[in-house]
Amino acid sequence: MAKPSVSREAFRGLFALYAAKAHHDHNGVAEGRLLKLFGSSEDIPDGLLELWSSRAELIGSEAVGNIMSPFAHQILNGDAQYDHASDFLHRLLRELDRDVH
Repeated sequence: MAKPSVSREAFRGLFALYAAKAHHDHNGVAEGRLLKLFGSSEDIPDGLLELWSSRAELIGSEAVGNIMSPFAHQILNGDAQYDHASDFLHRLLRELDRDVH
């Protein structure tokens, strides 16, 4: 299988970045949720990362950031909770599909 254009480590870095923000804001609950997603992102199937890469490339990084940021902030403020990083990624893919079509 071909290596996805967005590496697993890069995707994991998103959770680490937001977890660091939650730590800085003394929001231990959000930090814990994000660290859980960080850990579970090791197990995201390669096919899902490849799908993410192709969709993200199709609409561009700025549009992806505009879609992703509100979802990450929902995790930070407790409005959304995901059991696994792949659940979060599936949610993002649904939004990217909506944006593409």
